[in-house]
Amino acid sequence: MSGHSTVQRHDPSRRTATVPPAASSPSSSPSSSSPPSATPRGSAPGPRRVGGISRLLSSSVVQGVLILVALVWITPLAGLLLSSMRSEQDNATDGWWTALTDPSQLSLDNYSALLEDSGIGTAFWNTVLISVPTTVLVVVIAALAGYAFAWLEFPGRDVIFLVVVGLLVVPVQIGLLPVAKLFGAVGLFGTVAGVVLFHVAYGLPFAVFLLRNYFAEIPREMLEAARMDGGSEWRIFSRLVLPLGRPAIASLAIFQFLWVWNDMLVALLFADTGSQPLTVALQSQMRQFGSNIGVLAPGAFLSLVVPLVVFFAFQRHFVQGVMAGSVK
Repeated sequence: MSGHSTVQRHDPSRRTATVPPAASSPSSSPSSSSPPSATPRGSAPGPRRVGGISRLLSSSVVQGVLILVALVWITPLAGLLLSSMRSEQDNATDGWWTALTDPSQLSLDNYSALLEDSGIGTAFWNTVLISVPTTVLVVVIAALAGYAFAWLEFPGRDVIFLVVVGLLVVPVQIGLLPVAKLFGAVGLFGTVAGVVLFHVAYGLPFAVFLLRNYFAEIPREMLEAARMDGGSEWRIFSRLVLPLGRPAIASLAIFQFLWVWNDMLVALLFADTGSQPLTVALQSQMRQFGSNIGVLAPGAFLSLVVPLVVFFAFQRHFVQGVMAGSVK
């Protein structure tokens, strides 16, 4: 009996061990072999097309296009620089490009004469006194307000932020006359402080909107972890939020500085002869000297070189701020 029972237990196990492989091998081999052979055939044209586009847009082609665009933009700047270093007689005789073959035409006499003019020198420092405080105030106030709108809970937060966003559509020309009357009543009309306050007021809506949206992208877990570690709101803002928001803050500072430095409309209305910036001074020089390139070219290049230095100094942060949020 024991041997018979052993045979009964052994036979079913041998049948179950031999039958499933025979039954599974015909059914599994076609299904397992066909998809791998079909997948490479279906996906092969995609990489070829991508490779063709990458070869078409090779690095040499892109660099050539960028060099061409750079030459188109740099040529007027080079012409202005060379014209500002040539005498009035040379500018009236031939073009600025002749100085490339005859460097003896170049000198700094026009710049020395321009800087000796007390009006231009005062206007240059007035431009610095208007642009730098305006940029600092806009960045500081917008950073504080942006953090508050993004991460702090207070009554009316959303309503106030909607009002700030709505101020973006208000053009500058609408507020010129009312603000001029207000400044005249409080004694700020015709002063550098009045020009600074006007630029700060009209620069804050965009600045707050930009920094609030950037600060809102900071992971909440980082701020909660900092609060759990005992960090105050000011410490979180100064030690965590500001370093993370450096690209956006740098981009905002560059835009604000360039806009205020090159502004003439606001300064033409709110500044007098003692507080006028360089743009207004050059405009008055143009009315006085007409088409005198020896006077206008050095002044124009002097007003242009400072924004160029600021832009190239913060170029890395500017690119990071522009590209922030474009790639997740």
